[in-house]
Amino acid sequence: MGQAAKVLQLFKTLHRTRQRVFKNDTRALEARIKINEEFKSNKSETSPKKIEELIKIGSDVEWLLRTSVIQGIHTDHNTLKLVPRKELLIENVPYCDAPTQKQ
Repeated sequence: MGQAAKVLQLFKTLHRTRQRVFKNDTRALEARIKINEEFKSNKSETSPKKIEELIKIGSDVEWLLRTSVIQGIHTDHNTLKLVPRKELLIENVPYCDAPTQKQ
């Protein structure tokens, strides 16, 4: 896959992730502007090494948004209601101080 295709795919993926992560949050959905500004500011980059570095940064940001961000909704003066996405919920494995060896 060429670099231009990778950049376009990353651009689309970041916007899809932004829409999924910040669903129903109009203020946070304005991250669209920041994504567009960052891509526009690096539009004239020609160095393949620098482009790969920027792609890596963008991919890391997308992964971080997808795996680490949950929404919080103010329900009261000092209360937040957390709204985790389904893909963030994982099976809770109990912690054990003294693990036993499998036989």
